[in-house]
Amino acid sequence: MTSTVPTAVQHTDAPPADGRGRPLPPITMFGPDFPFAYDDFLAHPAGLGQIPATEHGTEVAVIGGGLSGIVTAYELMKMGLKPVVYEADQIGGRLRTVGFEGCDPSLTAEMGAMRFPPSSTALQHYIDLVGLETKPFPNPLAPETPSTVVDLKGESHYAETVDDLPEVYRQVAEAWNACLEEGADFSDMNRALRERDVPRIREIWGKLVEKLDNQTFYGFLCDSSSFKSFRHREIFGQVGFGTGGWDTDFPNSILEILRVVYTEADDHHRGIVGGSQQLPLRLWEREPAKIVHWAQGTSLSSLHDGTPRPAVTRLHRTAGNRITVTDASGDIRTFRAAVFTAQSWMLLSKIECDDALFPIDHWTAMERTHYMESSKLFVPVDRPFWLDKAVDDNGNPTGRDVMSMTLTDRMTRGTYLLDNGPDEPAVICLSYTWCDDSLKWLPLNANERMEVMLKSLSEIYPKVDIRKHIIGNPVTVSWENEPYFMGAFKANLPGHYRYQRRLFTHFMQDLLPEDKRGIFLAGDDISWTAGWAEGAVQTALNAVWGVMHHLGGGTDATNPGPGDVYDEIAPIELPED
Repeated sequence: MTSTVPTAVQHTDAPPADGRGRPLPPITMFGPDFPFAYDDFLAHPAGLGQIPATEHGTEVAVIGGGLSGIVTAYELMKMGLKPVVYEADQIGGRLRTVGFEGCDPSLTAEMGAMRFPPSSTALQHYIDLVGLETKPFPNPLAPETPSTVVDLKGESHYAETVDDLPEVYRQVAEAWNACLEEGADFSDMNRALRERDVPRIREIWGKLVEKLDNQTFYGFLCDSSSFKSFRHREIFGQVGFGTGGWDTDFPNSILEILRVVYTEADDHHRGIVGGSQQLPLRLWEREPAKIVHWAQGTSLSSLHDGTPRPAVTRLHRTAGNRITVTDASGDIRTFRAAVFTAQSWMLLSKIECDDALFPIDHWTAMERTHYMESSKLFVPVDRPFWLDKAVDDNGNPTGRDVMSMTLTDRMTRGTYLLDNGPDEPAVICLSYTWCDDSLKWLPLNANERMEVMLKSLSEIYPKVDIRKHIIGNPVTVSWENEPYFMGAFKANLPGHYRYQRRLFTHFMQDLLPEDKRGIFLAGDDISWTAGWAEGAVQTALNAVWGVMHHLGGGTDATNPGPGDVYDEIAPIELPED
């Protein structure tokens, strides 16, 4: 479901305007918990800051080579520090793009992040920096999606716009819009975020955090006079619009959902042409034009002789409040500062850690982190056959596509059709699921999953032989079964706001005991907007500021960083007694 009205209605080429017809600034994933303008910070000609010349060349451990780790390392390198990147698997993390064995290399599947909202403005800075292109992602009922089929309880509805669906779907959309206005001051907050009106953002959000921290998404719906109908709640959960159904999020905190819809993170999505993993890989190889201490032509790759250090197996504190890192090769190195960007559960399971690394409250917050499961399966096909026009039993054209982007209550849940142009080989994401729906696939291998999916889709499209178009083996992932992830992304449960605040604000260390400083947390699960690459970038920039400050550096007065303005925009603090 989109943030205000159904997708096909909401999309427009005209920018939002104020009461006088003047265009408003673009929305950005800018808050509401920490309304810092990361995009402005990145764009400023003064740069992100500098460190004393005496610290140039100082090694800083960066643990995890996903997007957050690579952004952290890239920006620290530009300041004149020497990031030492540790990566257990491959550069990219959950920006993982894979090919299909024996197929054209242009055919790729996004096993992790695959769609990015324009409100990810800090992320877009790096997409532009490395010269990547984006294109509209074929979400259900998006203008660029040729058609969508909604299949519930054995009944299918074909739609090219939301107006083609039965009236009950419009009722559901209207109920969601009314629910957001009634319970969460949606329009007021959306406008405040767009105008970057920090006092108003904090005023609205402070009241909502106090009121809603203990509320589930489902409870929020049930409390609304607009969603008294169980049938409406069921349809909303199973189908929704935007990215699809919401029911796997129903047990989560409503605050998590509000962060998404306020900032339009669930709408207007774009995919990265050629695959999202190119972003961290290109940053790894990039030779920045403006760099301190290092010679022109220096890159993260050149600092590492082309390959990051292997997996970290132990982290402990040593004399002088240093962080000592042991890796899988047995190499032991000691650092004055380190940034941990992998999923925080790794510190509880895969890595031997000293309790002294973090305050006990932060350990508790990491232990309580709740991760969503997620699975996908892709197949390569010979062409975008779904654009063929269907005929009825008498051979007469119906004017409909033979197959559509599909939302269903069957096992597949969401099926996405990804083409590269007419008659070119294409890709189908046969199924994309979360939480319990993902766990249902876990015992099955890729071919077993594909067979179940093809059977489900044949019941929706009995005249379409998908199998005859498949030209290669399926590829699949279950992120909860990936040993270096153990889940797809963080999603707070009710009552978890305080835990998330501890993790997000950990980069502010002046008030911590000296023996708890020097190691910084970053990554998607540390952010307020987990599940979006923007959160990985924002927390990386927080950690960069933290390391710079820790080593005696600072920002230019004309471009204050997140730590410099922290007292003005710090996340609301809830009482613990």
